[in-house]
Amino acid sequence: MTDRLAAGDTAPDFTLPDQDGVQHSLADLRGRKVIVYFYPAASTPGCTTEACDFRDNMSSLQAAGYEVLGVSKDEQAKLKTFQHEQALTFPLLSDPDLAVHRAYGAWGEKNNYGKIVTGTIRSTIVVDEEGRVQLPLYNVKATGHVASLRKKLGLV
Repeated sequence: MTDRLAAGDTAPDFTLPDQDGVQHSLADLRGRKVIVYFYPAASTPGCTTEACDFRDNMSSLQAAGYEVLGVSKDEQAKLKTFQHEQALTFPLLSDPDLAVHRAYGAWGEKNNYGKIVTGTIRSTIVVDEEGRVQLPLYNVKATGHVASLRKKLGLV
C-alpha cells in the first residue's frame, strides 16, 4: 500500500511537463491554492467525465483562487489530443515514471471491479497557499467528484 498524504503534510514538490511540453512546478505556484488531481488514463470514459467536470467548473474554481492540474502517466502527445478533443482549459501533466503519483499516494493496489490490481488511484489533493495539503481525497468517483469537491471546499 502506498503511503497517503494527510491534511497538514507538506505537499511534495514536483516539476512535470504538460501536453505542450511546458514545465509546471508546484513551487512556482506557492502563494496560490492548487488542486492536483490524478486520473488513470486520458480519453477513457471516467477520466473524460472527470476532466470535463473540472473544465465546466473552472470559472468558479478560479474565482475562488484555485489552479487545477491534472496528472496521469500518459505521454504528452496523448495528453495534447485529450486536451484538444475535450477543450480542456487547464494543464495536463505527464508523469510516465510515476514518481509524482507515488509521492502523492496515487499509485498502488486498488480494487477494480472486484479484482485487486496495481495502478493509478483516482485522487485529488488540494494544496494551500503555503504548500501544505489542505484536503486529500483518495479513491474518488469520476462522476460527481467536482461537485463533491466544491462542497467540501465551501464553494456551493
